[in-house]
Amino acid sequence: MPNARFKRIMLKVGGESLIGEREYGIDPRAAMTVAEQIKKIHDEGVEIAVVIGGGNIFRGMAGEKNGIDRATADYMGMLATVMNALALQDALEKIGVPTRVQSALEMPSVAERFIRRRAIRHMEKGRVVILAAGTGVPYVTTDTGASLHALELHCDVFMKATKVDGIYDKDPVQNPDAKRFKTLSFADAISMPGVEVMDTAALAMSSDNNMPVMVFELFKDNNLEKAIQGEDIGTYVSNDVKTEFA
Repeated sequence: MPNARFKRIMLKVGGESLIGEREYGIDPRAAMTVAEQIKKIHDEGVEIAVVIGGGNIFRGMAGEKNGIDRATADYMGMLATVMNALALQDALEKIGVPTRVQSALEMPSVAERFIRRRAIRHMEKGRVVILAAGTGVPYVTTDTGASLHALELHCDVFMKATKVDGIYDKDPVQNPDAKRFKTLSFADAISMPGVEVMDTAALAMSSDNNMPVMVFELFKDNNLEKAIQGEDIGTYVSNDVKTEFA
């Protein structure tokens, strides 16, 4: 991509992106829609690692609230991310994008074990790497796992693709007067009440290691391509910017 601002990215996609028209689970058509967005930037030479959540199947924190031991619930959530990773791999390979799934939990029949140097080599060879099962330990969110992997793999940016078009000063669904941030400092993202980006551990890790974060809506006007080119979409979070509204 001649005008690409970022050459290697960590893309975090929520498991809900695979629900489609269903109430829960995986809709193959929705998986294909996500795959097609990824293919557009892959075909332009961008190196891509993907972390996908498991909330469309099972969410560890919700399991804990319903009486399941937190560690057990988190492991169940990790298995949900493996299912989503395989579904996305299937969709990507059907449209000609070479893909490898690496898992933090060992399951050699369906996925490679996560090895940092191997993941980097896959990306250098033009393969999309989908990283499943978080960090392999409980009490850690997929956002934190994605932040960690972004640093391990020397990504240029951590891109979080969501259902909303950026970060707001309060919940835009409940508050029609909510304002979207164009840029947001990590310090404000962590300290400002009402601002929900990702969990504090993920923000602190990104801030401490100067890993910028972009939050944008995935399914809108080729936003992933625009984000790669550095266009003004969503919200850009960094240590090097001042907090400003769009």
